[in-house]
Formats: sequence, structure tokens, C-alpha cells
Amino acid sequence: MEHTLAGVLFHILIFPGLLFLATMALFAEYVDRKVCARLQNRVGPPWFQPWADFIKLMAKENLVPELVDRPMFAIAPLVALTSVVTALMYIPIWKSSALYAFKGDAIVVLYLLSIPTVAFFLGGWYSRSLFSMIGAARAITQLFAYEVPLVLSILAPALLADTWSLSELTKYYAAHPLHMLFNVIGLAVGLLALLGKLERVPFDAPEAETEIVAGTLTEYSGKLLAIFRMAISVEMIVGGSLLAAVYLPFGLNLGPEVGFGLYLVKVFAIVCLISLLRSVFARLRIDQMVTFCWRYVAPVAFLQLLIDLAAKGLMKGPVGP
Repeated sequence: MEHTLAGVLFHILIFPGLLFLATMALFAEYVDRKVCARLQNRVGPPWFQPWADFIKLMAKENLVPELVDRPMFAIAPLVALTSVVTALMYIPIWKSSALYAFKGDAIVVLYLLSIPTVAFFLGGWYSRSLFSMIGAARAITQLFAYEVPLVLSILAPALLADTWSLSELTKYYAAHPLHMLFNVIGLAVGLLALLGKLERVPFDAPEAETEIVAGTLTEYSGKLLAIFRMAISVEMIVGGSLLAAVYLPFGLNLGPEVGFGLYLVKVFAIVCLISLLRSVFARLRIDQMVTFCWRYVAPVAFLQLLIDLAAKGLMKGPVGP
């Protein structure tokens, strides 16, 4: 079924595509908000609140300001959501091989995960609102700050595994679990980069509500706002899935049921960790965020790269005559 048209449509629209990701994303949003609330000694929302918010927005009218670029304004949310849904097709989740794995799919996944930020920038910039344009400029600035550490956090384990395929990388670390000890620094870098990609505290300057209303999304409403917010929540699931596949590739050979259950545990553990981090830090200014990424996170990511290169050289041993 996988290679038929019906199978492809099922995977894209139902599982593990749009419907599955939307359900996971809304539940992850509830977990994120609930954990953050409890850490701040608040009650938090009921479990159905993200679903109610999404349905409410989908039922509302799209209010389009007069001066916006209408085609770009409408297409940006769809592009953001489509790219993150597509990225999951190349990430192994409940088994050691992704649905549509191929050599070099790690590069494609990183590329697809950069598209939503570009879509946020274009949607905000072409909104022609001062708040939206400031948020858009901040969003694209952050892209250049966290993208290098994010790529390096995937590159280092890939170099040690000697592959650019996420499925082969997962199989390698599943067969050599102790080699994951070389990549502890990369996991920390990946989590920080994911926080920046999701624009969560302390890296939420692009949509700082106390400064620029809702930043990039200020002029969005109704269905388009619902799609943009869904894209952000789905991106959290896909980003967590990527880190889980690269750094926590255990349990994928225990059968589909056990593997899928462990996948859910790993992804929601990452979501809870993100909630913890955004609850204990204060917001950084955009210049502080860029300085932090380039002065500290990127060098640490390079250190992870050097560690994996050294480990790879040691495991190969001396070259004979």
C-alpha cells in the first residue's frame, strides 16, 4: 500500500501525516501549557482547550487588511504547515526506517524545517503592519542564529554514523547504544536550537506580546491564524521526533506497538523539557539571542563535531601500510 497512490495519500493526510500530526500537536500544546502553568503555580487549561481554540478560529472570518499582499498573506500559512508535515515522512518514528527514506534525507528534513520560519517572515512582512514587519525581521534574524547550531547538532552524530540518512543513522545508534555517549552535548545544543526555532521563551522575541502585540501574526485571524498556529504546534512534534530519532533511537526493533508507544513517550518527554526550559528563563532581546547562539551555542556545537570526529578516528584505528 505504501507505494500506491492511495497509500501515499493515506500517509500524507491520515497517518503519520496531517490528521495524526494535528491531533498530536494539539495534545502537545495542552501538555506544554499545562506543564508551564503548574510550574508557575497556576491551574492551566482543560485538556480540550487547544481543540476548542482551533475550532473557534476555523469558524471565524478571515479579516484581511487593505494594504497586504493578498496572495502571499494567504499562502504563507499553508506553506508552513505543508513543509513540517512533509518533513515527518523522512523521520523514523515507530520503526527503524522512515516511510520514504533515502540517502541524504537528513539534509532534506533540515531544509523543510527551515521553510516555516521563512513563511512566517514572508507572511509578516507582506502584512504591511509595523508590528508584523518587526516580528518578521526578528524571526528571520533568529533563523540565522539557531540554524547553524541545529545543523551541527545533526551533522555530528551523522559523521560518527557515516551517513546522511536518518534511518541509517537511527539503525547505527540502535546497534551501538554506547556511542550515544559521545553526543550528549549535541542533544543539549539541539534542544536549545529547537527552542529558538519554535520561538519559545527565552527566544520568543519575534512574537513578544508585551512589545509588538503578536509579532508576525498580528494581522492574521480566523482560518489563516489557525493554520499558522497549527504549523507551529506541528513543528514542535516534528522537531521532537527528529531529536528522538537522532539521540534516543532505542526500542525501534521491539515491534510496531512497543516502538510507537516509546516514540510517544520520547516526544512528549522532549515537549515537557521544552516547557520546563521556557518556564525558568526570561525573554532575551533579539541581539542577546544572536550573541548567545554565535558566541556560545555554535562553538559548543563545533566541539561536539570535533568529539565525534575524534571518536570516529579512534574507532577506525591506525591505517596499515
